[in-house]
Amino acid sequence: MSEDFYSALGVSQDASEDEIKRAYREKATEYHPDVSDEPDAEEKFKRIKRAKEVLTDEEARQAYDRLGHENFEEARKRGGAGSAGGGGRGGGDPFGGFGGGGGDPFGGGAGGGGGLGDIFEQFFGGNGGGGFGSRGRGGPQQGSDLRTELRIDLEDAYEGTERQFTVSRPERCPDCEGEGHPPDADAQTCPECEGQGQITQVRQTAMGRVQQVQTCRHCEGEGTLYDETCSTCSGEGQVRNEATLTVTVPEGIHEGQTLRMEGEGAPGDPRAPNGDLLIDIRVEQHPEFERRDDDLVYDLAISFPQAVFGDTIQVPTIDGTVEFDLPAGTQSGETFRLEGKGMPRLRRRGHGDLHVLSQVVTPEELNDEQREALEDFAEAGGEEVEVSQGFFKRLRNSL
Repeated sequence: MSEDFYSALGVSQDASEDEIKRAYREKATEYHPDVSDEPDAEEKFKRIKRAKEVLTDEEARQAYDRLGHENFEEARKRGGAGSAGGGGRGGGDPFGGFGGGGGDPFGGGAGGGGGLGDIFEQFFGGNGGGGFGSRGRGGPQQGSDLRTELRIDLEDAYEGTERQFTVSRPERCPDCEGEGHPPDADAQTCPECEGQGQITQVRQTAMGRVQQVQTCRHCEGEGTLYDETCSTCSGEGQVRNEATLTVTVPEGIHEGQTLRMEGEGAPGDPRAPNGDLLIDIRVEQHPEFERRDDDLVYDLAISFPQAVFGDTIQVPTIDGTVEFDLPAGTQSGETFRLEGKGMPRLRRRGHGDLHVLSQVVTPEELNDEQREALEDFAEAGGEEVEVSQGFFKRLRNSL
């Protein structure tokens, strides 16, 4: 059994397209006949190129994964058709040479009616006449959205902020402007589609003659082939860079909400817009406050005399302290609400509330005077009150 395409490139079966292309470039550097001294370098180079062409074509890769290596190659041989051609942007030899390529590096052209496309159609229900390897571009494609994560503290969420962050992302190649070939590369009209970017095929079916239009595999719909690829991006039209961006975080934002920066995602095809960058917000836990929607919860520790006689207490909030009149006879676990002292309501007026939970703290050590005073209090009619350890936590969870 021959080596499968994933093993040939040294990637896992769930590898992304970028990982496959990167692995191909590394292997191509090792096995290209112009630089390798290995006697079978040419065959290995052909194999990794074939692997890259199949695994970076969405339809071909899906068929390859379902059929398995041996059945896939057998179906190709019976059909006499190649995979998506090596020409156009991203398909050429990264070391130069004519990037247009003639389809499958093992031989075989686009093929006529029947063959491999029909075999896949029988297995998977057809693709509307797109044919094996057809992407059906239908014009320049916008870039895909990217996603990253930004961590902020509760004060940032309260006040709103501007934050700089760095993201690693693909960008349009600066040397070829995403075209995949040098600006001075010699161009020729694609002989397969005669510059149209599409090929029309007429097939005889049981329902009669059916005309199918599909993207040209040789030029990937561009209508033009070039005699060399860009050395900076190896013909991919993209390079990976780190970008430093600034995002405005609105006040009142919540954990898990997403901000969108338009046009800061992956680059699209030449003359097509970039995708967007999606930023998932993560709000760090605060040492004093617990957030519940737009409200905040604060644990207030009070002494036994404060609970009995009441007191004027300084209570912290996110933007400073406020005075709070603790009433006499306050019980441990009693809740007080300070209106408007919570979080700002996102893109609305007003604030949530601050819930103050009182907890009477029992002193662990008493001096003689304190002990005597409490004994007198007990003799005067004080009662013993026992609160379970989990009482306060259960009360908080009931809010």
